[in-house]
Amino acid sequence: MTHKITDKCTACGSCKPECPVEAISEGDPKYTIDPEKCIDCGACVSVCPTDAIEAE
Repeated sequence: MTHKITDKCTACGSCKPECPVEAISEGDPKYTIDPEKCIDCGACVSVCPTDAIEAE
């Protein structure tokens, strides 16, 4: 199971540096997680201030 970024994302960027496999990238208007790279570690979930990241 991977994680996804919902529409609650404000593009603050706090999640991107937390990803150990660089699966998170800047998008317009929100960040996205590449499901092929995501290892389901959840490191991004705890740093998101808007709770926009959830398990798929």
